[in-house]
Amino acid sequence: MFYNIMINRITLILLSFTLLTSVVLSQDLILPRISPPAEVSQTIGLSKITINYSRPAVRGRIIWGGLVPYNNGKPFPWRAGANENTTIYFSDSVKINGKDLPAGTYGFHIIPSDAEWILIFNKHYKAWGSFFYDSSQDALRIEVIPERIYFNEWLEYRFDNITSNSVDINMHWEYLNVRFTAQFDETKIVLKSIREQLLSIPGFSWEGPMQAAQYCLDNNINYEEALKWIDQSISRNSNFSNNIVKIDLLRRMGRDEEANKLEETALKNASEDELDRYGYRLMNKNKVHEALIVFKQNMERNPDSWNAYDSYAEALKLSGQIKEAIKYYELAKQKAPDEQKDRIQQILDLLENP
Repeated sequence: MFYNIMINRITLILLSFTLLTSVVLSQDLILPRISPPAEVSQTIGLSKITINYSRPAVRGRIIWGGLVPYNNGKPFPWRAGANENTTIYFSDSVKINGKDLPAGTYGFHIIPSDAEWILIFNKHYKAWGSFFYDSSQDALRIEVIPERIYFNEWLEYRFDNITSNSVDINMHWEYLNVRFTAQFDETKIVLKSIREQLLSIPGFSWEGPMQAAQYCLDNNINYEEALKWIDQSISRNSNFSNNIVKIDLLRRMGRDEEANKLEETALKNASEDELDRYGYRLMNKNKVHEALIVFKQNMERNPDSWNAYDSYAEALKLSGQIKEAIKYYELAKQKAPDEQKDRIQQILDLLENP
C-alpha cells in the first residue's frame, strides 16, 4: 500500500514537472517586429512627456480610408500606431489644446475621418490596440484637422515648437500630420518642486533658498515667499550674493528705502570681484548710470587693478562718454598683463577711428 502511494505521488510530481516544462518551452521566441517599437520623450521645464508606440510602414498601401478605415462615417477608434496601445505619459497636469488633462499615462486613440479627427486620451492603456477600447474610460477628447505635408514612410511621433512651458506633439504618417499642443503651468510646477526640494538637502545650504528667491525674481512671481527664502539664505550665511538678491527683491516690492540701506552696507563690504560682477549685473539691466557709480567705487578702492579701469571704461563707452572711455581704457592698458593689451588696443582703435 505504502509503495503504491509513493509511486502515485512520484508519478504526479513528474507529470506536473512535464506540464510546467512544456508550458515554459512553448513560449514564443522574441523576434524582430514588422512594426518596431519606439519611444520619444521631451522635457518641458521640469515636466516630462513620453510616448511609447509601434511604427508601421506604408509599404505601398492606401493608409487613410484604407488600412486605417473611415468606417463609412461610423466612429471607430484606431490605436494610433501598431501592436499594443500607443501610450502618452505626462508627469504633471497639462492642457491639451487648452483642455485640462491630469498627470498620468493614457492610451492614445484616434478616430479618423475625411474631415475632423477625434484624438482620445483613455485611462485604460495596457490593452492590445483598440480592440478593447472603452469610451467610458476616456479622460479627454479633442478635435483636430490633419494637415497634408511631405511623405513619411514610417509612422512617427515628434515634438516641435518647444517653449519654456509648451510643445507641439505630432503624429505623422504617409502624407498626413496630426498636431496638438501640450502646455504646462510651469511656474506652479516649479514652485511646488522648489518647496519640496527645500525640505531636503538644498534647504540646509544658503545657495538653495537663494536660488529659489532668484527664480521668483526672474519670473516676477511669489515675492512674499521669495523674501522668506532669501532671509533663510542670509541666516545660513550672509554674503554679497544673497544680499544683492534681497536688494533686488525689496526694490521689486516697492521697499526702496530698505533696499538702499542694505545696498550701502553690501557695497561697503564687497570685494573687488563682487563689485565688478554687481556692476555688470546693473549694466545687463540697462542701469548704466548705477553701474558707473559701482565701477568707479571699485576703481577708487583698487587703483592698481587693470580690470577695475577696464570695466569702468566699458560703462563709459556704453553711456556714450567716448573721450572718458578712451582715457580709462588707456589707463587699463598700462596696468594690464601682456595677454590683455592687444584686446584693449583693439577697443581703443575702434573708439579713436569710428
